[in-house]
Amino acid sequence: MDRARRNVFLLACCQALLLTNAVTLIAIGALAGYDLAPSKALATLPAFSYVIGAAIATIPASFWMKRVGRRAGFLTGGAIGLAGSVLATVAMATSSFALLCAGSMLLGVYNAFGQYYRFAAADAAPAGFKAKAISYVLAGGLVGGIVGPEMSKLTVDLAEPRFIASYASLFLYCVVAMAITALLAIPEPKAEASAHATTRPLGEIARQPAFIVAASCAGLGYGVMTLLMTATPLAMGFCGHPYGAAAGVIAAHVVAMFAPSFFTGALIQRFGVLQVIVAGVAIEIACVAVALSGEALGHFTWALVLLGVGWNFTYVGGTTLLTETYRPAEKAKVQGLNEFIVFSVQAVASLSSGVLVNAAGWTVLNAFALPLLALAGGAALWLMARRRAAMPS
Repeated sequence: MDRARRNVFLLACCQALLLTNAVTLIAIGALAGYDLAPSKALATLPAFSYVIGAAIATIPASFWMKRVGRRAGFLTGGAIGLAGSVLATVAMATSSFALLCAGSMLLGVYNAFGQYYRFAAADAAPAGFKAKAISYVLAGGLVGGIVGPEMSKLTVDLAEPRFIASYASLFLYCVVAMAITALLAIPEPKAEASAHATTRPLGEIARQPAFIVAASCAGLGYGVMTLLMTATPLAMGFCGHPYGAAAGVIAAHVVAMFAPSFFTGALIQRFGVLQVIVAGVAIEIACVAVALSGEALGHFTWALVLLGVGWNFTYVGGTTLLTETYRPAEKAKVQGLNEFIVFSVQAVASLSSGVLVNAAGWTVLNAFALPLLALAGGAALWLMARRRAAMPS
């Protein structure tokens, strides 16, 4: 296979391991937090710490990779992930809620570096292959959706105290991801020097309508997904569903997040990026409708499946739209700003999730998502109308 496709395959493998790590944290994070938190309203604080670690690290990670290259940058992120997994394991051994949050934060930093897998694929791909390269890398997360929940079910009670073996397993995922990263063949920064022409101020780039819509739709779509997904294990527990059922729902959700990636790029090429984003918002609204209709296992399962598909369309669409807004020399700062916006929204959503589901319940939590989705859909429709008006009659 040519170098671009080989890199996409290797990055998809890294994405699979990143998501195995992330989905394990999703499945156990709120429950482990519920066991250790001094106040049950803080049960999702480890999940918040995970996201805030990613938000803080997104811009530094982008500039670090601009300096040392994608491969060295991804290896740096993997090393931080190793430290986070060790710290979280120690936290469970010592029943330390503070250490659990600290370990989760370091794992979030690892996630921040891993979020650039899709950009690395796009940067090294020919123009006509960019949307598909992004989709195929994200499709690697499908493995994480299957392996993560199954591994969490196998390890949750494997050793005492509960969840300690699950956190210890994250170390292995990071090690394997680093071994695969070492095989990447992506140009180092000096090889791209010819592309470093004049650059525009970041404020000028960020004022572009396409940037505003790309960041808004990716951020709000991700935020709603985090808001509902993070609270699902807790909400299902409150409704009397066992842990195994919650892990199965999370597995179905993550499969739905990444399985569409095999064809999302083709849909974007066929129908247009904004049309796919709008479709994603509509699917997330359908998720809320299903969630509000009942609290049986089927309601949780189908709501989370729809949530995953909707997230995929808004996230892949937003990432593809973002690549239209910057020149090669501007990619580090623009990608970093976009990721910071996305993870800042996600951080607020993850913290709000635990507070809302504990204080107001699953129904109110879902209703809270509707205006956020309306804002994302409205932004995409606005840019669509703007572009149509600019077309020659």
